[in-house]
Amino acid sequence: MQYDLIGDIHGHADKLEALLRRMGYVPDGRGYRAPQDHQAVFLGDLIDRGPAQLRVLEIVRSMVDRGQALCVMGNHEFNAIGFLTEDPNNPGECLRANRLDSPKARRNREQHAEFLAQVGEGSARHREAVEWFRSLPLALDLGGIRAVHASWEPSAVDRVNACYWDGGRMSDAFLYGSHVKGSALEAARKRLSCGLEWDLPAGHHIVDKAGHTHGEVRIADWRHGAKALRDVALVPSGQEHFVPDIALPEDIALQCVEGAPVFIGHHWFSGQPVIESPKLACLDWSAAKDGPLVGYRWAGESELRNDHLVWVR
Repeated sequence: MQYDLIGDIHGHADKLEALLRRMGYVPDGRGYRAPQDHQAVFLGDLIDRGPAQLRVLEIVRSMVDRGQALCVMGNHEFNAIGFLTEDPNNPGECLRANRLDSPKARRNREQHAEFLAQVGEGSARHREAVEWFRSLPLALDLGGIRAVHASWEPSAVDRVNACYWDGGRMSDAFLYGSHVKGSALEAARKRLSCGLEWDLPAGHHIVDKAGHTHGEVRIADWRHGAKALRDVALVPSGQEHFVPDIALPEDIALQCVEGAPVFIGHHWFSGQPVIESPKLACLDWSAAKDGPLVGYRWAGESELRNDHLVWVR
């Protein structure tokens, strides 16, 4: 089997359909049919932000149902589940706060507003979509390749897989356990769907694409051998100077990616798409913000190649 991996779509169905066609996929019912001996692998973050989120879900769900594709869960799908699931320890609120009047709840509603508007908040279609999200794995080991939304960390994969499934859907044990603040299960889930994050020193912060201020920074934990913090800090373009120009702190553990190549999304890269290394490729090149939607056509190689990247703007 050859796999065609596709990065974060965020509701941009026009780019998705153009990329699928460029890779030789043919319209078939509500979705697309893969070329012979090919299967698409979506890296999560299908929803939020873009103008055609229902069409994206229609395409991906149809392809998954027909065996034309696989899909891992992004942090936005995980958040959508928590947004609709009541918190048994906090009556009147959900696992992802959005009902009560608090800064956190208002921010969560803002981030999810476009999806709610398109799906119809509280509708049968909304609940059906969220139930389908619970059928998605957080990580996929396909033998020759591995796919995860943000970061592949073996011990986190093992911890999640030990309690994830219940009859083909995310178990309640995992769902509620992974929302327990400070728990090992929450940390493992965050590592896979959000990546490694590091708290900046006092007085330092970055501003994300939505204008929100953060005191932590994402870390490219796969850049084994990096010596400086700025070499691994993933920040919006133009904000590199907000990261202290210091040696890599001892509490940031980088990993050497060995074995089967790893594909991730999540990190909002920009510029000309390239692979990170022969063993890892990030396929999120900011399709939700005027960047290209990027795919990689894997044909069995043990080391990744730039000429296997495909994208549409």
